[in-house]
Amino acid sequence: MRAVIQRVNRASVSVSGEITGSIDRGLCLLIGITHEDTADDLKYIVDKTLNMRIFPEESGDSGFDQSVIDIEGGLLLVSQFTLYASTRKGRRPGFTDAARPEQAEPMFNELVDSFRMNSGLRVQTGVFGASMTVDIENAGPVTIILDSEERNTPRKG
Repeated sequence: MRAVIQRVNRASVSVSGEITGSIDRGLCLLIGITHEDTADDLKYIVDKTLNMRIFPEESGDSGFDQSVIDIEGGLLLVSQFTLYASTRKGRRPGFTDAARPEQAEPMFNELVDSFRMNSGLRVQTGVFGASMTVDIENAGPVTIILDSEERNTPRKG
């Protein structure tokens, strides 16, 4: 599972001009699911995201001191199979590493539920599989990529 996490002042997602989810200060997560993902991958993404200290203290405008839970921020989750694009051959990306919708949608819904249960925060989403417009006001900017596959990889140096 991959998550592109952006610290935001505000973010929203809309489908056909209708806003389906919006948050103020918090995190916008673009979520990619592969066919090998398990409950352990989901747990890793939820735990890392909720506890990662990427917000400044109220007294300062820089630093990485507080988590999204500490600031009582919002979470906007948007499914994005293109995070598993392969560009090794040709000019058109391939998506064979992305989970098929019938596998990815239940896992995405489980991820959303897990964020809700484990955070107590406002959790908003887009519409799975829809063509969406995501509007993000990135704060910092701070953008972090999590890949659950890397949790078992030894650190370099």
